[in-house]
Amino acid sequence: MTNMKAGLLFKERVEIAADHAFAELVVWTVPVPVRGSAHGFKYRLALVVDGVCVLRYDNEAGKGDHRHVGGQERPYAFTDPETLLADFWADVEPWRRPCGP
Repeated sequence: MTNMKAGLLFKERVEIAADHAFAELVVWTVPVPVRGSAHGFKYRLALVVDGVCVLRYDNEAGKGDHRHVGGQERPYAFTDPETLLADFWADVEPWRRPCGP
């Protein structure tokens, strides 16, 4: 089973504000958990505003599941891809307001 390849589960780019903000969401299934994670998914969800990544959820090898909010990195309790997406969009919501968070 270890020679199986990662499979793209989800990839999408969503314009938040046509002229200055977008979200990019990518989730793969992996045959072996990424080092530091205990599940079969590799993911990168990011919100970019005016060319700066202001929010990111990912499970970089060795760091495990975490999220970046502004300049701070915090652990993230991954349960499943659906909850991951819901949590990300909940954190994006303040950025959808005219003045941002």
